[in-house]
Amino acid sequence: MTSAVAEESRIIPASGVVLLADVGVPAQVIGLIVFVHGSGSGRRSPRNRRVATALQQAAFATVLVDLLSAEEAVRDELDYSLRFDIDLLSRRVEAVVDWLAATPSLADLPLGLYGASTGAAAALVAAAHRPAAVAAVVSRGGRPDLAGGALPLVQAPTLLIVGGNDQFVLDLNREAMRRLAGVCELRVVPGASHLFEEPGALDTVIGDAVAWFQRYLAPSPAIRSFPLVQTASKEERSHGQPGGYG
Repeated sequence: MTSAVAEESRIIPASGVVLLADVGVPAQVIGLIVFVHGSGSGRRSPRNRRVATALQQAAFATVLVDLLSAEEAVRDELDYSLRFDIDLLSRRVEAVVDWLAATPSLADLPLGLYGASTGAAAALVAAAHRPAAVAAVVSRGGRPDLAGGALPLVQAPTLLIVGGNDQFVLDLNREAMRRLAGVCELRVVPGASHLFEEPGALDTVIGDAVAWFQRYLAPSPAIRSFPLVQTASKEERSHGQPGGYG
């Protein structure tokens, strides 16, 4: 729908630390997507940036954010002590959601969360804790099982996308799907592994994610225009043959 995007780096306060975020806003906007990165990843993930670009082209603003401070990221690289701390990560996602709600230019945009790997669990917990704010969730190769007792509390329509060759995670997603009380669909991408590195696999993920957010964030989109100023600083479907870690 649009290709010109205003990009801005922002600092988001979160319980005594600051999180670095990259905000991309197309000239016309129908919704806003926050990326919740998985284990050992961050806002500069090439895979998620590719997804973000596609969402921007579909008129969604995007927020790619590091959920760990710089000091925490160094520590986590050494001992992996924080990347599976879903309670901590979900609180950080909630801080981002609250910050967006207090940012006048973005506050009234329908909000979706896109979570990958362990980030999907943090996204689902945040959705359960912010039901009035989060309108839809997409999980790519996620670990929704790690959301634990929050799963039955998630009201936002949730799309679970899993690679067909990621059997362990596929089984976990099927079990989590049974615990999600709201609208939920599972899409299996045949032949895809955890990272969806196979030819065409990530394109399938992108198509599904864009369609899901269009369906639940902007079924009858109210398009808002932004000035283009560059700033510094329960169904199961499969594509093709039936066929899970991302």
